[in-house]
Amino acid sequence: MADKKIVTDNRKARHDYAIEETYEAGLVLKGTEVKSLRAGKANLRDSFARIDKGEAWLHNMHISHYEQGNINNHDPTRPRKLLLNKAEINKLIGKIQQKGLTLVPLKVYFKYGRAKLELALARGKKLHDKRRDIADRDAKREIAKAFREKQKMV
Repeated sequence: MADKKIVTDNRKARHDYAIEETYEAGLVLKGTEVKSLRAGKANLRDSFARIDKGEAWLHNMHISHYEQGNINNHDPTRPRKLLLNKAEINKLIGKIQQKGLTLVPLKVYFKYGRAKLELALARGKKLHDKRRDIADRDAKREIAKAFREKQKMV
């Protein structure tokens, strides 16, 4: 099992999007950004990924200033380059051109000491899809509750 420490998770992405495929990408960061990430000072809420000129970029990911940093501190929401293979980028370009697919960051974590991003190829959910997911989750919860109560009686 890989040594994996999750820094931040984009829970709303799984609610708003139907995830089709996931990719692991490296992040190009500055020193103070890495220190802030290790302290857990990151937010993926409004972030998105885009492919420009054959390179993948992450936009609007907020990494707070490092408290012990100096004038060399970073801009919190600067675009950050994603490290993907050329074949993966070409595959993503082809799939993004399909109607309704987008690149959504799911979580940031450290794997073997390197900052990684879990990137998803996703399709936006409609309101009725979200309601169905909530109803399914509630039904599973009720079934589990009934099963536990039945087990207590035995």
